[in-house]
Amino acid sequence: PSLLSRTKHLRQYGEWAVVTGATGGIGKAYAEELASHGVNVILISRNPEKLKNVSEAITGTYGVKTHLIVADFSLGHKVYAHIKEALKDVDVGILVNNVGVLNDYPQFTTEVPEDKLWEMININIAAAVMMVHIVLPGMVERKRGAIVNVSSAVCCKPTPLVNVYASSKSFIDFFSQALHYEYASKGIFIQSLVAYFVKTNLIPYSTCIRFLMLDPKKYARQAVRTIGISRRTAGHLLHSIQVRVI
Repeated sequence: PSLLSRTKHLRQYGEWAVVTGATGGIGKAYAEELASHGVNVILISRNPEKLKNVSEAITGTYGVKTHLIVADFSLGHKVYAHIKEALKDVDVGILVNNVGVLNDYPQFTTEVPEDKLWEMININIAAAVMMVHIVLPGMVERKRGAIVNVSSAVCCKPTPLVNVYASSKSFIDFFSQALHYEYASKGIFIQSLVAYFVKTNLIPYSTCIRFLMLDPKKYARQAVRTIGISRRTAGHLLHSIQVRVI
């Protein structure tokens, strides 16, 4: 993406943005950046205390409205009735499907505990699909909306030892591209965010690559500028270079 790309008027998509995994890392940074552009934010995460802290900080800093939804996506289908009810009749203009989970450490696929496999499937794949299923019909009805699905650069090639995580991000990438072909003509912008290394708690064992990592706020500041412009993007110039070189 160009450093000179202008941020589109994000409120043109709607009054509210929904961000999953909103209490840290990319999700929190996206929520803050969207709020800085005057967009009200609905924060979804599983930790009520962290949600409250992020909500108060965003409201105090940017003067926008925030709503909180406590949801543990690892529980699978149980959480979505509550989310659907909470979002009913809300003018959701932007959805950021950010929530994700990674292996605790690199492992051969059959060595990953079964509970961890289901956690990755429920959080990395099902959450994005179900959030789109909940939010997209309203966007189509209003003929406007933007969906950002956070994938990863590991989607670009087979990645042993984090196989299920990497494959889940490939799913998100292709899911996003297919959604574009289905819904672009209905006024909906769909983006696959193929992020590279960002400083989050998601990859604690990757201290050897810390020097390659971007601060989440710096990353989100540039990535948000690509909404409405790039259907598939690394989100930041440094990441675009990394994806091509590495």
